[in-house]
Amino acid sequence: MEVLEEESIARSISSGSEAEFDAVVGSIEDVIMDAEFQVLQRKFMDKYYQEFEDTEEDKLTYMPIFDEYLSLVEKYIEEQLLEQIPAVNMAAFMTTLKHHKDEVADDIFNMLLKFTDFVALKETFLDYTAEKEGRGLDLSSALVVTSWCKSSPVPASQNSQPH
Repeated sequence: MEVLEEESIARSISSGSEAEFDAVVGSIEDVIMDAEFQVLQRKFMDKYYQEFEDTEEDKLTYMPIFDEYLSLVEKYIEEQLLEQIPAVNMAAFMTTLKHHKDEVADDIFNMLLKFTDFVALKETFLDYTAEKEGRGLDLSSALVVTSWCKSSPVPASQNSQPH
């Protein structure tokens, strides 16, 4: 009987921590998809996009920009999370995240990973620079317009008649 009781307690503790983990992941998703966060990122990109060049060798100025970005993003996400979940422990969450990365949607996990990846940030800056300079990817020549309804051909004699 005592063994069953211990298993039940362990299961309830486990499901409670899983629920907390899921709540934090959901809140982070809300934060990073929010327009305010997008504006924050765009302002940061506007401030530094001209610093980055598409070369193999990185400039010494990139690292302080990366550190500033990390600090800005981490601070913003943590502040927003604390508003939504006041008892959240970010250090514990990050440890749990590493162990449960398979349970988090790929796009959210990749977004979180991207915030801490220098190469990803540099690529984001280069893409942003290309967009600002009008060198973005142009897919307009690859577009094909197809009608969804079949139209009956209009005889040429009807086309030339005035309406």
